[in-house]
Amino acid sequence: MSTLPVRSPLPNAGEHWVLIGPNGAGKSTVLGFCGARTFPTAGTVDLLGHRVGRVELLALRRRIGHVDPRHPLESPLTITDVVLTGVTGTTELMMRWQPTTAECRRAAELIDLLGLDGKAEERWPTLSQGERGRALIARALMSDPALLLLDEPSTGLDVAAREQLLETIDRLSTSHPDLASVLVTHHLEEIPEAATHALLLAHGTVVAAGPVHDTLTTDLVSQTFEHPIAVDHSEGRWRARSLRSFPSV
Repeated sequence: MSTLPVRSPLPNAGEHWVLIGPNGAGKSTVLGFCGARTFPTAGTVDLLGHRVGRVELLALRRRIGHVDPRHPLESPLTITDVVLTGVTGTTELMMRWQPTTAECRRAAELIDLLGLDGKAEERWPTLSQGERGRALIARALMSDPALLLLDEPSTGLDVAAREQLLETIDRLSTSHPDLASVLVTHHLEEIPEAATHALLLAHGTVVAAGPVHDTLTTDLVSQTFEHPIAVDHSEGRWRARSLRSFPSV
């Protein structure tokens, strides 16, 4: 088991955390703690006001929405159907299950909110990666979660699709002001403007955690990636570049 201190910060209502670190740093472990799907061999995890291990896990997990771009859907479901699977927490539609009128109305509202209006009946195999990402966020919101987990949501996106997705995530801070979130990424350029806090990980240890502008500094990011990296922030977005000079060829 990772040496991560399992009492590392977890988000409060309205906080939007980014989780950053190199491959193998422990990001998946922390996200597993946040989703009540990974359990420590020592220490405790407190999540949404409950001690994991002393609360009914299925009830706790229903308050957590998880967005994974590697969603293992194989059936040609429509966007509406994909979003409705957020009610049952399944990948496919359950046999003989029928959504209520209120659930159908909520699915339609979320599809519009996520910028997919007019595409509700388009099918999963025909969707772009960006459209799939937004559909999965709508799916995660169907259960009205207190916590939204975004596991490298920009994976496989081109620049335009990435920007559209980040704009969508930023809108959630207005449409769902009490929603907390944790977004995992390798790249500072993929951090939404709405991010309020950051957690830096390296070798299974928390390097730094706290308000985003106090945490994403040149010194701390360089320490995390063990490479001199200049960090700057402009017009709401973050950028990283190497400080190391290379000889010309």
